[in-house]
Amino acid sequence: MATQTSLDAIFNTKQKKLSFFQNLVLVAVADKHVDESESDFLVNIGQRLNLTEEDTSPIADNLSVLSFIIPEDGLQKTMELQTLVMMVLQDGRIENREYNLCLEYARRIGYSKDTVDEFIEELRKS
Repeated sequence: MATQTSLDAIFNTKQKKLSFFQNLVLVAVADKHVDESESDFLVNIGQRLNLTEEDTSPIADNLSVLSFIIPEDGLQKTMELQTLVMMVLQDGRIENREYNLCLEYARRIGYSKDTVDEFIEELRKS
């Protein structure tokens, strides 16, 4: 995962941070269950982004109407996709709904299924 400096450099506005966090939450809840490792991962990312519960509660309160927010910056897109894949891998199982959401995100940012699968392979090794 990226260092704090690069997170701050890439997610340099509150809106970018909230959009990134929303995308993570959408993948976390895709299988209708957020286990402890996924919850801990979300809390860790939220803390690293300096987001408060007040910042993130509107996301949790509106899950049924939210969708991915696609960033414009290429580096941000790549980092988000990697982090979404990390979220999928948190509980040790790749759920179809979570995987398919990663594929949807990848497609929307111009990446292929192969890229998602490569990220999964790389992150499983680390």
